[in-house]
Amino acid sequence: MIIIIVSKKASLLPMSSSNTVADAAVLTDPFVHRPRRLRRTASVRRMVRETQLSIDDLIYPLFVMEGEGQKFEVTSMPGCYRYSLDLLLQEVAEAFELGINAVALFPVIPEHKKDVSGNESYNPDGLVQRTVKAIKQAVPEIVVITDVALDPFSTHGHDGIVDENGVILNDPTVDVLVKMALSQAEAGADMVAPSDMMDGRIGAIRKALDAQGYFDVGILAYSAKYASAYYGPFRDALDSAPKFGDKKTYQMDSANAREALKEIELDIAEGADIVMIKPALPYLDIIHRVREHTKLPVAAYNVSGEYAMIRAAGQQGWIDEKKVILETLTSIKRAGADLILTYFAKEVALMLH
Repeated sequence: MIIIIVSKKASLLPMSSSNTVADAAVLTDPFVHRPRRLRRTASVRRMVRETQLSIDDLIYPLFVMEGEGQKFEVTSMPGCYRYSLDLLLQEVAEAFELGINAVALFPVIPEHKKDVSGNESYNPDGLVQRTVKAIKQAVPEIVVITDVALDPFSTHGHDGIVDENGVILNDPTVDVLVKMALSQAEAGADMVAPSDMMDGRIGAIRKALDAQGYFDVGILAYSAKYASAYYGPFRDALDSAPKFGDKKTYQMDSANAREALKEIELDIAEGADIVMIKPALPYLDIIHRVREHTKLPVAAYNVSGEYAMIRAAGQQGWIDEKKVILETLTSIKRAGADLILTYFAKEVALMLH
Protein backbone atom coordinates (compact mmCIF):
# COMPACT_ATOMS: atom_id res chain seq x y z
CA MET A 1 0.00 0.00 0.00
CA ILE A 2 1.28 3.47 -0.94
CA ILE A 3 0.39 6.43 1.29
CA ILE A 4 0.52 9.96 -0.18
CA ILE A 5 0.70 12.86 2.28
CA VAL A 6 -0.45 16.29 1.04
CA SER A 7 0.59 19.35 3.00
CA LYS A 8 -2.24 21.56 4.28
CA LYS A 9 -0.23 24.54 3.07
CA ALA A 10 -0.17 23.34 -0.51
CA SER A 11 -2.21 25.40 -2.97
CA LEU A 12 -5.10 23.57 -4.59
CA LEU A 13 -4.40 25.51 -7.81
CA PRO A 14 -1.16 25.07 -9.80
CA MET A 15 1.18 28.03 -9.68
CA SER A 16 2.66 28.99 -13.04
CA SER A 17 5.69 31.17 -13.51
CA SER A 18 3.38 34.06 -14.40
CA ASN A 19 1.59 34.00 -11.04
CA THR A 20 2.55 36.86 -8.78
CA VAL A 21 2.82 37.01 -5.03
CA ALA A 22 -0.38 39.05 -5.03
CA ASP A 23 -2.19 36.27 -6.91
CA ALA A 24 -1.13 33.80 -4.27
CA ALA A 25 -2.32 36.12 -1.52
CA VAL A 26 -5.77 36.38 -3.11
CA LEU A 27 -6.00 32.59 -3.18
CA THR A 28 -5.04 32.14 0.44
CA ASP A 29 -6.39 35.25 2.23
CA PRO A 30 -10.15 34.93 2.84
CA PHE A 31 -10.41 38.62 3.74
CA VAL A 32 -9.12 40.19 0.52
CA HIS A 33 -12.69 40.46 -0.79
CA ARG A 34 -14.76 42.50 1.66
CA PRO A 35 -18.08 43.49 0.03
CA ARG A 36 -18.91 45.54 3.14
CA ARG A 37 -16.39 48.16 1.99
CA LEU A 38 -19.02 49.29 -0.53
CA ARG A 39 -21.77 49.44 2.12
CA ARG A 40 -19.82 51.47 4.67
CA THR A 41 -21.60 54.84 4.30
CA ALA A 42 -24.79 56.15 2.74
CA SER A 43 -22.75 58.06 0.16
CA VAL A 44 -20.85 54.95 -0.91
CA ARG A 45 -24.06 52.92 -1.08
CA ARG A 46 -25.67 55.53 -3.32
CA MET A 47 -22.58 55.66 -5.51
CA VAL A 48 -22.63 51.92 -6.31
CA ARG A 49 -26.42 51.37 -6.26
CA GLU A 50 -27.43 49.18 -9.18
CA THR A 51 -31.13 50.11 -9.40
CA GLN A 52 -32.39 53.68 -9.20
CA LEU A 53 -36.10 54.27 -8.67
CA SER A 54 -37.08 57.57 -10.27
CA ILE A 55 -40.20 59.73 -10.42
CA ASP A 56 -39.90 59.35 -14.20
CA ASP A 57 -40.69 55.63 -13.78
CA LEU A 58 -44.15 56.28 -12.30
CA ILE A 59 -47.59 56.23 -13.92
CA TYR A 60 -50.44 57.33 -11.65
CA PRO A 61 -53.75 55.41 -12.03
CA LEU A 62 -56.82 57.56 -11.25
CA PHE A 63 -60.54 56.84 -10.88
CA VAL A 64 -62.94 59.39 -12.36
CA MET A 65 -66.70 59.56 -11.82
CA GLU A 66 -69.65 61.73 -12.80
CA GLY A 67 -70.68 64.71 -10.69
CA GLU A 68 -69.04 67.81 -9.31
CA GLY A 69 -67.13 68.57 -6.12
CA GLN A 70 -67.07 64.91 -5.11
CA LYS A 71 -64.27 62.76 -3.75
CA PHE A 72 -64.98 59.35 -2.21
CA GLU A 73 -62.37 57.08 -0.68
CA VAL A 74 -62.31 53.49 -1.95
CA THR A 75 -63.00 51.41 1.17
CA SER A 76 -60.63 48.60 0.23
CA MET A 77 -57.94 51.02 -0.97
CA PRO A 78 -57.37 53.55 1.84
CA GLY A 79 -55.84 56.72 0.45
CA CYS A 80 -57.26 56.16 -3.05
CA TYR A 81 -60.31 58.06 -4.23
CA ARG A 82 -62.96 58.32 -6.88
CA TYR A 83 -62.87 61.90 -8.15
CA SER A 84 -65.41 63.95 -10.01
CA LEU A 85 -63.81 65.62 -13.00
CA ASP A 86 -63.26 69.03 -11.38
CA LEU A 87 -61.39 67.52 -8.43
CA LEU A 88 -59.57 65.05 -10.66
CA LEU A 89 -58.06 67.98 -12.55
CA GLN A 90 -56.65 69.31 -9.29
CA GLU A 91 -55.15 65.90 -8.52
CA VAL A 92 -53.59 65.66 -11.98
CA ALA A 93 -52.11 69.15 -11.65
CA GLU A 94 -50.61 68.28 -8.25
CA ALA A 95 -49.15 65.06 -9.62
CA PHE A 96 -47.56 66.89 -12.53
CA GLU A 97 -46.08 69.49 -10.18
CA LEU A 98 -44.43 66.63 -8.30
CA GLY A 99 -42.80 65.43 -11.52
CA ILE A 100 -45.17 62.59 -12.43
CA ASN A 101 -45.29 62.46 -16.22
CA ALA A 102 -48.29 60.23 -16.87
CA VAL A 103 -51.73 59.31 -15.56
CA ALA A 104 -53.88 56.29 -16.42
CA LEU A 105 -57.64 56.85 -16.33
CA PHE A 106 -60.29 54.41 -15.13
CA PRO A 107 -63.96 55.44 -15.22
CA VAL A 108 -66.75 54.75 -12.74
CA ILE A 109 -69.78 54.40 -15.02
CA PRO A 110 -73.33 54.82 -13.62
CA GLU A 111 -75.49 51.71 -13.90
CA HIS A 112 -78.02 53.38 -16.18
CA LYS A 113 -75.30 53.95 -18.79
CA LYS A 114 -74.19 50.31 -18.88
CA ASP A 115 -75.45 47.69 -21.33
CA VAL A 116 -74.49 44.21 -22.48
CA SER A 117 -72.27 45.52 -25.29
CA GLY A 118 -70.54 48.44 -23.55
CA ASN A 119 -71.71 50.96 -26.13
CA GLU A 120 -71.09 53.88 -23.75
CA SER A 121 -67.37 53.13 -24.05
CA TYR A 122 -67.15 54.92 -27.42
CA ASN A 123 -69.58 57.75 -26.75
CA PRO A 124 -67.73 60.91 -27.91
CA ASP A 125 -69.31 62.78 -24.99
CA GLY A 126 -68.70 59.98 -22.50
CA LEU A 127 -66.98 60.35 -19.14
CA VAL A 128 -63.56 59.18 -20.37
CA GLN A 129 -63.64 61.34 -23.47
CA ARG A 130 -64.65 64.46 -21.53
CA THR A 131 -61.98 63.73 -18.94
CA VAL A 132 -59.24 63.38 -21.53
CA LYS A 133 -60.19 66.67 -23.17
CA ALA A 134 -60.28 68.49 -19.84
CA ILE A 135 -56.89 67.14 -18.72
CA LYS A 136 -55.20 68.00 -22.00
CA GLN A 137 -56.57 71.52 -21.77
CA ALA A 138 -55.59 71.99 -18.11
CA VAL A 139 -52.23 70.15 -18.08
CA PRO A 140 -51.31 69.64 -21.75
CA GLU A 141 -47.81 68.32 -21.03
CA ILE A 142 -48.90 65.30 -18.98
CA VAL A 143 -49.24 61.96 -20.77
CA VAL A 144 -52.83 60.70 -20.65
CA ILE A 145 -53.29 56.92 -20.93
CA THR A 146 -56.78 55.50 -21.38
CA ASP A 147 -58.01 52.01 -20.53
CA VAL A 148 -59.51 50.01 -23.39
CA ALA A 149 -61.80 47.27 -22.03
CA LEU A 150 -65.54 46.82 -21.65
CA ASP A 151 -65.84 45.74 -18.01
CA PRO A 152 -66.56 49.23 -16.56
CA PHE A 153 -69.23 49.77 -19.25
CA SER A 154 -70.95 46.38 -19.28
CA THR A 155 -73.84 45.19 -17.12
CA HIS A 156 -72.14 41.81 -16.70
CA GLY A 157 -68.67 43.09 -15.70
CA HIS A 158 -66.71 41.13 -18.29
CA ASP A 159 -64.09 42.63 -20.59
CA GLY A 160 -65.89 41.50 -23.73
CA ILE A 161 -69.23 40.83 -25.32
CA VAL A 162 -70.99 37.77 -23.91
CA ASP A 163 -73.27 35.40 -25.85
CA GLU A 164 -76.37 33.64 -24.51
CA ASN A 165 -74.24 30.76 -23.22
CA GLY A 166 -71.91 33.00 -21.22
CA VAL A 167 -69.04 32.73 -23.72
CA ILE A 168 -66.86 35.81 -24.20
CA LEU A 169 -66.86 36.55 -27.93
CA ASN A 170 -63.44 37.59 -29.21
CA ASP A 171 -63.92 39.22 -32.61
CA PRO A 172 -67.16 41.14 -31.88
CA THR A 173 -65.42 42.47 -28.77
CA VAL A 174 -62.42 43.63 -30.82
CA ASP A 175 -64.78 45.58 -33.07
CA VAL A 176 -66.08 47.54 -30.05
CA LEU A 177 -62.58 48.02 -28.62
CA VAL A 178 -61.48 49.60 -31.90
CA LYS A 179 -64.36 52.10 -31.70
CA MET A 180 -63.45 52.80 -28.07
CA ALA A 181 -59.76 53.41 -28.84
CA LEU A 182 -60.61 55.70 -31.76
CA SER A 183 -62.95 57.79 -29.61
CA GLN A 184 -60.24 58.15 -26.97
CA ALA A 185 -57.65 59.15 -29.57
CA GLU A 186 -60.06 61.72 -30.98
CA ALA A 187 -60.50 63.15 -27.48
CA GLY A 188 -56.73 63.63 -27.20
CA ALA A 189 -55.39 60.53 -25.46
CA ASP A 190 -51.63 60.14 -25.83
CA MET A 191 -51.77 56.37 -25.39
CA VAL A 192 -54.50 53.77 -25.38
CA ALA A 193 -54.04 50.75 -23.13
CA PRO A 194 -56.01 47.64 -24.13
CA SER A 195 -56.44 45.61 -20.93
CA ASP A 196 -59.03 43.12 -22.19
CA MET A 197 -56.75 40.27 -23.38
CA MET A 198 -58.75 39.55 -26.56
CA ASP A 199 -56.72 37.97 -29.36
CA GLY A 200 -55.68 40.30 -32.16
CA ARG A 201 -56.90 43.52 -30.61
CA ILE A 202 -53.51 45.31 -30.71
CA GLY A 203 -53.22 44.86 -34.46
CA ALA A 204 -56.82 45.88 -35.08
CA ILE A 205 -56.47 49.02 -32.95
CA ARG A 206 -53.13 49.99 -34.53
CA LYS A 207 -54.56 49.58 -38.03
CA ALA A 208 -57.63 51.65 -37.18
CA LEU A 209 -55.64 54.42 -35.50
CA ASP A 210 -53.31 54.71 -38.47
CA ALA A 211 -56.20 54.66 -40.93
CA GLN A 212 -57.72 57.67 -39.14
CA GLY A 213 -54.41 59.54 -39.02
CA TYR A 214 -53.62 58.91 -35.33
CA PHE A 215 -50.10 57.76 -36.09
CA ASP A 216 -48.69 59.35 -32.93
CA VAL A 217 -51.13 57.75 -30.49
CA GLY A 218 -49.24 54.99 -28.72
CA ILE A 219 -50.40 51.59 -27.54
CA LEU A 220 -49.48 50.42 -24.06
CA ALA A 221 -50.50 46.77 -24.28
CA TYR A 222 -51.55 44.73 -21.28
CA SER A 223 -49.68 41.87 -22.90
CA ALA A 224 -49.33 39.44 -20.00
CA LYS A 225 -52.37 40.05 -17.82
CA TYR A 226 -53.00 37.20 -15.44
CA ALA A 227 -56.33 36.00 -14.05
CA SER A 228 -55.34 37.16 -10.58
CA ALA A 229 -56.98 37.33 -7.17
CA TYR A 230 -55.09 40.59 -6.58
CA TYR A 231 -57.64 42.67 -8.54
CA GLY A 232 -60.41 42.67 -5.94
CA PRO A 233 -60.05 46.23 -4.57
CA PHE A 234 -59.86 47.67 -8.11
CA ARG A 235 -63.18 46.06 -8.96
CA ASP A 236 -64.62 47.63 -5.81
CA ALA A 237 -63.39 51.01 -7.00
CA LEU A 238 -65.08 50.71 -10.39
CA ASP A 239 -67.98 48.47 -9.34
CA SER A 240 -66.91 46.25 -12.23
CA ALA A 241 -66.67 42.75 -10.74
CA PRO A 242 -68.00 40.06 -13.13
CA LYS A 243 -71.61 39.17 -12.39
CA PHE A 244 -71.02 35.52 -13.30
CA GLY A 245 -68.07 33.18 -13.70
CA ASP A 246 -64.51 34.45 -13.89
CA LYS A 247 -62.08 35.82 -16.47
CA LYS A 248 -59.93 32.72 -16.94
CA THR A 249 -60.94 32.13 -20.56
CA TYR A 250 -59.21 35.35 -21.61
CA GLN A 251 -56.80 36.39 -18.85
CA MET A 252 -53.73 34.20 -18.38
CA ASP A 253 -53.24 31.20 -16.12
CA SER A 254 -51.08 32.25 -13.17
CA ALA A 255 -48.97 29.09 -13.52
CA ASN A 256 -47.72 29.96 -17.02
CA ALA A 257 -44.50 31.74 -17.92
CA ARG A 258 -43.69 30.71 -21.50
CA GLU A 259 -47.18 31.77 -22.54
CA ALA A 260 -46.36 35.32 -21.42
CA LEU A 261 -43.51 35.47 -23.93
CA LYS A 262 -45.85 34.28 -26.67
CA GLU A 263 -48.33 37.03 -25.81
CA ILE A 264 -45.52 39.59 -25.76
CA GLU A 265 -44.27 38.49 -29.17
CA LEU A 266 -47.76 38.70 -30.68
CA ASP A 267 -48.42 42.20 -29.30
CA ILE A 268 -45.05 43.46 -30.53
CA ALA A 269 -45.71 42.02 -33.98
CA GLU A 270 -49.12 43.72 -34.00
CA GLY A 271 -47.70 47.15 -33.18
CA ALA A 272 -47.50 47.62 -29.40
CA ASP A 273 -45.22 50.46 -28.29
CA ILE A 274 -44.96 49.34 -24.65
CA VAL A 275 -45.72 45.90 -23.19
CA MET A 276 -46.99 45.36 -19.67
CA ILE A 277 -47.17 42.63 -17.06
CA LYS A 278 -50.02 42.67 -14.54
CA PRO A 279 -49.88 42.10 -11.57
CA ALA A 280 -46.31 42.96 -10.64
CA LEU A 281 -45.20 41.44 -7.33
CA PRO A 282 -46.33 37.81 -7.85
CA TYR A 283 -44.87 37.97 -11.37
CA LEU A 284 -41.41 39.48 -10.91
CA ASP A 285 -39.99 36.45 -12.71
CA ILE A 286 -42.19 37.23 -15.71
CA ILE A 287 -41.09 40.88 -15.71
CA HIS A 288 -37.48 39.68 -15.74
CA ARG A 289 -38.07 37.23 -18.59
CA VAL A 290 -39.88 39.82 -20.67
CA ARG A 291 -37.16 42.41 -20.06
CA GLU A 292 -34.59 39.96 -21.44
CA HIS A 293 -36.87 39.08 -24.36
CA THR A 294 -37.59 42.52 -25.86
CA LYS A 295 -36.01 45.90 -26.42
CA LEU A 296 -39.37 47.68 -26.06
CA PRO A 297 -40.13 49.54 -22.83
CA VAL A 298 -41.59 47.17 -20.23
CA ALA A 299 -44.27 48.33 -17.80
CA ALA A 300 -45.63 46.58 -14.72
CA TYR A 301 -48.81 47.25 -12.75
CA ASN A 302 -48.45 47.38 -8.96
CA VAL A 303 -52.10 46.42 -8.62
CA SER A 304 -54.81 47.22 -6.08
CA GLY A 305 -54.38 44.05 -4.02
CA GLU A 306 -50.66 44.70 -3.62
CA TYR A 307 -51.45 48.27 -2.60
CA ALA A 308 -54.16 47.22 -0.14
CA MET A 309 -51.96 44.69 1.65
CA ILE A 310 -49.21 47.23 2.25
CA ARG A 311 -51.74 49.84 3.38
CA ALA A 312 -53.44 47.42 5.78
CA ALA A 313 -50.17 46.28 7.33
CA GLY A 314 -49.02 49.89 7.62
CA GLN A 315 -52.23 50.96 9.35
CA GLN A 316 -51.77 48.16 11.87
CA GLY A 317 -48.22 49.28 12.56
CA TRP A 318 -46.82 45.93 11.48
CA ILE A 319 -44.44 47.41 8.90
CA ASP A 320 -42.63 50.66 8.21
CA GLU A 321 -45.00 51.59 5.39
CA LYS A 322 -42.85 54.13 3.58
CA LYS A 323 -39.81 51.88 3.53
CA VAL A 324 -41.87 48.92 2.33
CA ILE A 325 -43.39 51.02 -0.48
CA LEU A 326 -39.96 52.05 -1.73
CA GLU A 327 -38.56 48.53 -1.38
CA THR A 328 -41.54 47.10 -3.25
CA LEU A 329 -41.32 49.48 -6.19
CA THR A 330 -37.53 49.09 -6.32
CA SER A 331 -37.98 45.31 -6.58
CA ILE A 332 -40.29 45.81 -9.57
CA LYS A 333 -37.73 48.12 -11.20
CA ARG A 334 -34.89 45.71 -10.38
CA ALA A 335 -36.79 42.85 -12.02
CA GLY A 336 -36.72 44.83 -15.27
CA ALA A 337 -39.68 47.21 -15.41
CA ASP A 338 -39.01 50.57 -17.04
CA LEU A 339 -42.41 51.95 -15.98
CA ILE A 340 -44.58 51.20 -12.96
CA LEU A 341 -48.28 51.91 -12.64
CA THR A 342 -48.82 52.42 -8.94
CA TYR A 343 -51.37 54.02 -6.65
CA PHE A 344 -48.41 55.04 -4.48
CA ALA A 345 -47.16 57.38 -7.23
CA LYS A 346 -47.79 60.69 -5.45
CA GLU A 347 -46.38 59.45 -2.14
CA VAL A 348 -43.29 58.05 -3.82
CA ALA A 349 -42.78 61.28 -5.75
CA LEU A 350 -42.79 63.17 -2.43
CA MET A 351 -40.32 60.69 -0.95
CA LEU A 352 -37.97 60.95 -3.91
CA HIS A 353 -38.00 64.75 -4.07
